[in-house]
Amino acid sequence: MAKQPKPIDTTLRAAITKSGLTHYALAKAAGVTAGQLDRFMSGERDLRLGTAAAIAAALGLELRQV
Repeated sequence: MAKQPKPIDTTLRAAITKSGLTHYALAKAAGVTAGQLDRFMSGERDLRLGTAAAIAAALGLELRQV
């Protein structure tokens, strides 16, 4: 049986935490607000795909369909 990929929000939150960047620095690099990033990290809000892609790119990651 094929291994199921992790949900994008779980993967992105882990990458953000592992990066060691402050939310402010990452938000600035991704072109989003620190508030958006804070709400996503707390589980309060989801991200739109474009925002998730921008954050992933700022982390040197790429979103792709599997």
